[in-house]
Amino acid sequence: LCVLGHGPPALCEGVSEAERARCRETLRHILDRVYPPLAVRELLMLQGRHKQSPPAPGEGTKLARAPAWLRRLCGQLLSERLLRPSGVQAVVRGIMEGTGGGAGAEAAAVDWRKCDVVAKILAACPQQCLSLEEYYRLVCPQILDLLHIQDKMTARQFQRVATSTLLTMAREHPQLAETHLLQPLLAPLLRCAGTAELSVEDLPAGTVLVTEAELSTCVEDVLKVYVVGNDSSSLLLGSLQSVLGVVFSLYSFAKQNVSYLRSPCQEILLWFLEKSEREVSLAVLEGFAGLSSSVCALHPQCQFRAGSEGGAAIVVEEPISDEDEALYQKVSLEQCHVENLVELVSHCQKSGLAGDFFICCLKALTRVAAEDEAGLSSAAVPGGSLLELEQLRAAQGRNLLVLQLVATLCESVSDTVFTNIAQVQEFVGAVLQRACASPARGPGAAAEAQTLAMAMGLVAAMLGGAVQLQSGDFAVLQRLVPLLEELSRTYPEPLTQELATDLRIAICTHGACSPATVGAAAGSVLGKKPGMGAQTPAGVPGRALSLGGGHSGPLAPGKSSDKQNMSREPSTTSPAPAPCATSPAPGGLQELLVSAYDPQPPGRAAALRHLASLITQRDPEAFRLQEKLLEVFLENLQHEDAFVYLSAIQGVSLLSSEYPERILPILLAQYGVPAQGTEDTAATVTRMKLGEVLMRVTRALGDMVFRHREPLVQAFLRGARAPEGALRASSLSNLGELCQRLGFQLGPIVQEVTSCLTAIAKMDPEAEVRRAAVHVVVLLLRGLSDKATEVLRDVLRDLYRLLKHVVMTEPDGATVLHAQLALEELDTVMRRVLFPPQTLEKKIVVLP
Repeated sequence: LCVLGHGPPALCEGVSEAERARCRETLRHILDRVYPPLAVRELLMLQGRHKQSPPAPGEGTKLARAPAWLRRLCGQLLSERLLRPSGVQAVVRGIMEGTGGGAGAEAAAVDWRKCDVVAKILAACPQQCLSLEEYYRLVCPQILDLLHIQDKMTARQFQRVATSTLLTMAREHPQLAETHLLQPLLAPLLRCAGTAELSVEDLPAGTVLVTEAELSTCVEDVLKVYVVGNDSSSLLLGSLQSVLGVVFSLYSFAKQNVSYLRSPCQEILLWFLEKSEREVSLAVLEGFAGLSSSVCALHPQCQFRAGSEGGAAIVVEEPISDEDEALYQKVSLEQCHVENLVELVSHCQKSGLAGDFFICCLKALTRVAAEDEAGLSSAAVPGGSLLELEQLRAAQGRNLLVLQLVATLCESVSDTVFTNIAQVQEFVGAVLQRACASPARGPGAAAEAQTLAMAMGLVAAMLGGAVQLQSGDFAVLQRLVPLLEELSRTYPEPLTQELATDLRIAICTHGACSPATVGAAAGSVLGKKPGMGAQTPAGVPGRALSLGGGHSGPLAPGKSSDKQNMSREPSTTSPAPAPCATSPAPGGLQELLVSAYDPQPPGRAAALRHLASLITQRDPEAFRLQEKLLEVFLENLQHEDAFVYLSAIQGVSLLSSEYPERILPILLAQYGVPAQGTEDTAATVTRMKLGEVLMRVTRALGDMVFRHREPLVQAFLRGARAPEGALRASSLSNLGELCQRLGFQLGPIVQEVTSCLTAIAKMDPEAEVRRAAVHVVVLLLRGLSDKATEVLRDVLRDLYRLLKHVVMTEPDGATVLHAQLALEELDTVMRRVLFPPQTLEKKIVVLP
């Protein structure tokens, strides 16, 4: 038909023009009626190979090269097939299905060369098309449809063809590709971005802007094109950055709910952060935290809603009339975003992005400190316009976000956050700059001084041989010299000034001249033994000042004179080093006891940790002084530093688990009666810490806790009647866990426990305490299960009436929920008792 209808006259001798026209019409009729991929494949066979093209995979023999007129005709007919509806899919199927399916189709999916060839065919505009833009308008929607093929046999290769075609078009014609491919691909996310022009006032609350299926398809397509395609061109990165804020909001929503979108969103975000320039990645992270406008967040009038298929939909948010509730929702969302951002950053530690972002936040913290100093000086100026007050409020909100972000990073990021010397230098530089901008004074002076001491000790440790420094590393450290010089002139603490001067000398001389203070600081950071010192690069041993003595050297700036004169602390003339020996002599143990009263929290906590390790090793000298150790631990429980009192809690619990008969009565007595001479708040906090100690001892005793059942229960019941609400709630929580450890075998005191719970659940003025009491009832019913009718036989009716009373009268929603759960548990138990399950038994009776 091709020859008769379109061939040259030499091949059509004796054929009239009417017959040739009929042949052309028949050819088009056949092409229109036949299976489109089959027509494409046959036209390709007729067209033959190009002169330089290699044989296609799967071809057994080489195709002959067709004449020029036939190649032109087949090309024209193929272009017509391509421009028709579903023509792209027909062309792809015609080419890719030539392998025969099955294993051949899998081989074609792996063959990237064949996919690239198809992509180049689709990306090239045929001559029959009026314009390039018209061709893109017709073909691009069909290319995006290739990403949604559901057939498992062909989906993989179709997706690769679609991805390769999209990337090829983006490289050859970026503007047209962005208009006809990338924007439709990202349309569901762009529709609800912060820059979208939504007339939400005309839409009722709850209107679905993006359906669950549409959003899921969009996220999966972005994953296939961007992450799997892995082309980090500026066009793709720029287009993805426009919707990153919405993707991050969806990631945060998926983290708080059960959704399969969590993993693809995380992969998309990590891919962008890895492929972008470091400055862009840092700006995007700041945008996620709300510190900059580098990313477009979700529209303020939109919110995510959980879908029925495990995805999410985007709807118009319902307005909140209550200002307090609106503020609570805003703060909760910001906190959720910060936590999820920190978790996302924790996956970027190997690339160094986590360290750079941490340093960036520290520099922002320095600016916050400088602004705070300026704000304090101008706070006394009255007046100010409404615009100025609004700007001040926005600045304060940003400062709070910076503080929250730095605190969360410090808690969550591991010690491997810094991957090179340059990052360490940036970190130390940020700390030194903050110290120069606002020297430690006021309520936070101790914390600022400890941070500065840690940063300077880190530099001293590197100069002291902890890291093998090269000449390039010293060039990096050279950037700290101006800051150290300014610190040595302006900082109010003389010892810190001296250390700053000595560090500057050591850096400038590349470690050839390392004063003694540098070695002392390095020894304190590296945990050197007393008297060992830190070896300098020049090989001269320095005299290490201790971290735990009364004169703790440059790592203890800002030490108050009244703490030096405490009767229990060492004198300033005889420093007590922080011991690190495995089994110290009695003299070493005495030094540890002295260091446990060090005014600096790091030295005190280190001594307490070491004393606890001696108890674990069953050191005989430590057990001989167990009363003294108990006194030391109990006094350090009252310390405000978390590292110190947690170390003390660990030591007391270890000591009590070794000698419960001696130690436990002392702890119970102190838990029941607050320490004399302490404020109410401090006494409450100390008793709560003692409650944590008692629970750790209970866990360590295991089955032996039954011997101390009644004293422990009585102590927590007394705590439940304390005047402080926090202590009452803590005691009830401890009581619930103790009941679990006892296997809910309360014996004769069950009446007393239930009476206390009933009174608190009905009469306590604080919702948190009532909630804790009802939660204990839930634990009792859930733990006893079928045994509840036996163990709680005498009080079961009272508990039922209590729960019904709570459900009907309690204003706190969480307490009502606990009560409803308890009633459901009780209902299940009673149904099993009243209507036991019918079991079929097979009996064999032997007749006499």
